[in-house]
Amino acid sequence: MYEYRNMDGMLIKELKAIVGEDYVITEHDNVVSYLYDETEPRLRPAANEDCVVVKPRTTEEVSKIMALADKNKQTVVVRGGGTGLCGAAIPTEPSLILSMERFKEIIDLDDKNFIITLEAGVTLGEMNEFLKTKDVLYFPCHPGDESAQMGGLVVENAGGARAVKHGVMRNHIKGVELVLPNGKVMNLGGKLQKNNAGYDLLQLIIGSEGTLGIVTKVMLKLYPESKFTGTLLVSFDSYDQATEAATKTLQSGIIPLSIEYLDRQIALRSAEHLGEKWPLQKGNVDLMFILSEDSEDALFDVGGMIEEICEVVGAVESLIADSSKDQARILNIRSNTYTASKSSILDSMDITVPPAQMPALMHGFSSIAEKYHASIDTVGHIGDGNVHNNIYLVDGEIPPYYEEMKEELYKLAIQLGGSITGEHGIGKIRRKNLPLQFDEIQINLMRGVKELFDPNNILNPRTAIY
Repeated sequence: MYEYRNMDGMLIKELKAIVGEDYVITEHDNVVSYLYDETEPRLRPAANEDCVVVKPRTTEEVSKIMALADKNKQTVVVRGGGTGLCGAAIPTEPSLILSMERFKEIIDLDDKNFIITLEAGVTLGEMNEFLKTKDVLYFPCHPGDESAQMGGLVVENAGGARAVKHGVMRNHIKGVELVLPNGKVMNLGGKLQKNNAGYDLLQLIIGSEGTLGIVTKVMLKLYPESKFTGTLLVSFDSYDQATEAATKTLQSGIIPLSIEYLDRQIALRSAEHLGEKWPLQKGNVDLMFILSEDSEDALFDVGGMIEEICEVVGAVESLIADSSKDQARILNIRSNTYTASKSSILDSMDITVPPAQMPALMHGFSSIAEKYHASIDTVGHIGDGNVHNNIYLVDGEIPPYYEEMKEELYKLAIQLGGSITGEHGIGKIRRKNLPLQFDEIQINLMRGVKELFDPNNILNPRTAIY
């Protein structure tokens, strides 16, 4: 058995008394699978393997665990589905890894208030499957991987393709049950449409990356689902035309469910990876408009208006996929662009700027890549100003220009009124870059918030700015 140099045997015994012997994992071979998330291997910090995994089932158990950890000043790192891309769930010092995988209950579907209440370990996919069986309401936000757990989606403020029309997770979270680092339990938010009493602590928890408390239950806002969907693909010769088409579409008052941008080589690589064929042949870059309307007539009207806008800008080819099978096939190719390139990607950045600044951002990307003779391509959510710029390994190694070029890309985004991360988060891989975006006053205020919530600094230290 692995010898835990920094984990007191009595502490492990007390953990077993709280959750049961079967739910405290000390064997090294079993702990290893909890050490990393989906952060690119060349960028992620090395995990400290001197860890123990504990799997509570109730809020009361989490409360007892945290009170015990706080008393012993034992570092705790909370783990959800492990789908994060910023290293926030990677323990970098001897830690108690608190896995939320047993929090699987869907507690209540309140179709009168349009609220679903569920435990933090329920995955996005599990919730969506449940909602399909009810056929009443749906959840519009879709932040990528459906194996992501609700608690993780809350504390990362996850985004995804549908943010153009519906926003990110923050826009749909109505309340949480939270266990503080000292074990105290509190409830934030609720089913109210309006609440103007005091500071909004709920908004501090959303996007806090597991540093302020442990989310055990989540309340989400649901919506009536539009029954008619379609996918419009349009190709252009240049990114200038594509970004202009996206801007003019939004200026016209049309708000698609999603506007996705793909450099053609990315689309082709992903299609080949899946054994599929990308349906467009002309042009160099593509836009994918996902449409959702209340009637078939409205769907075709909106699609026709977007096609006209794109033709004026200079589109060279387009097609409409109105069957669910064709839509799913195209979306699957888009969804696997990262998977298809993962083995050769060093960093899939997620810079965000105001949508109107996308043309300037794309020009800046091109100029900076040319300066360093670097291979960069782009895919992402152009409709909300958030795109993923893939920086590639060179001969399997990190190129010598990587850090300098990355800083230039970040400074470009900030100069355009943007952010160094739109949905992935700071975690442990962007900590040193955060001062590019925030001044000392802002960072010290954030550190002050952390100290109020977690004076012993036991909950996920070395994450974000803390």
